[in-house]
Amino acid sequence: MEFDIFFSISQTPDHNGYTPTESQMFENYFQQLEAADRLGFGVAWIAQAHLSTHTQQRNSRPVVPHWKGEVGLCTDFCQLALESFRRTRKIDVGSAVVSILASGGPIAQAERIANTVQYLSFIDQNRKLHVGFSAGRFEFMARPYGIVPRNSVEEAGWSAVRKQIFMEASEIFLRLLKGETIHSRDMRETFLTREHFKTEEEWRAVQNAAGNDFDKISINRRYDFEDISIVPKDWPRSQLELVAGTHDALTQEFVNKIMPVKVFNLSITSPEVIDSTHQRMKQMFHSDGGDWHRRDMPRTTFVFLNAEPGLTPEEQSSAAKEEARLALSEYWKALEGTLDPTKVEKAADNALIGNPREVAIQVKERFHPEDRLMCWFDFFNHDSERVVRNMEAWWNEVVPLVR
Repeated sequence: MEFDIFFSISQTPDHNGYTPTESQMFENYFQQLEAADRLGFGVAWIAQAHLSTHTQQRNSRPVVPHWKGEVGLCTDFCQLALESFRRTRKIDVGSAVVSILASGGPIAQAERIANTVQYLSFIDQNRKLHVGFSAGRFEFMARPYGIVPRNSVEEAGWSAVRKQIFMEASEIFLRLLKGETIHSRDMRETFLTREHFKTEEEWRAVQNAAGNDFDKISINRRYDFEDISIVPKDWPRSQLELVAGTHDALTQEFVNKIMPVKVFNLSITSPEVIDSTHQRMKQMFHSDGGDWHRRDMPRTTFVFLNAEPGLTPEEQSSAAKEEARLALSEYWKALEGTLDPTKVEKAADNALIGNPREVAIQVKERFHPEDRLMCWFDFFNHDSERVVRNMEAWWNEVVPLVR
């Protein structure tokens, strides 16, 4: 089993109402990053977000209407990644995740990533940049970049259309990173069919908007350009790992026709979906990436660990459960109305909560020995010294029991 660490860098009030400044949040991040590097975590995954979550609550369709503070302060993963590499010796750095629909779109993102890997090679040729990419968790971050319905058909089928835009953007992003010269006319054509919709009613609404009952409805390409290729041309592609932040099987298969692309997954995902994804990826993973392994799908998990000195194991367990209750209740309150309630229940059930012995037992019960866990310690916790102690307890007390 392998262990990575996840950093949200979210400027949110804790259960006592305390909200740190932006500078304090980044100071906390670097303190925890350096501890993670010293302890032996494999990859430091950094959440990236765009635009003020607080300001978007004044929009006509706010996507996180009850969130207090800012979802994420990292708006330029590439710059933060390079600074993170400079401050550490062994740990890799990854994005969880970069939206390739925002910040200039897939073309600009491809150039940023290629340049960052080139600069990384001057710092350390043995470490890798892991780029998780997606359409973005929150839709409002891509709207100012033109990712909005252009007509009544797209409006009617927007959830499916947005997935198709991501596939188009992914092709552009990956083929540019691969070193190709591309033209927009060479990109995949976009069609909507019944398989893109959960219900017959949703598909009928799209057909009605199109004014026909065809089995396939064409959608114009989102990106229009003549021949392009990115600079730099010569950069160490072996120092780049790509990971798709999508659960859609069609998208996972499509991107792997271009380059080796791994997959993110959540601890709240059912074991059946986890296993089926592994079986599918064994067949579809791009051959240039070698054989598919369980470690190729990092899995996030909340960690509420209490190993504080002066407490009995029973007291540590009780304190950890109370810490989890307070943090999770604030989180679900902030996301009220934006998540499926059953997912909320699963997340609470699948968080790792307790003293070191209890957490080790939970890890062994819930995860496969060859899994790779992305541990989330700073969840609604701005006490950086305490977060570091939890990280140390994980590595010194939990990991030996797991292994």
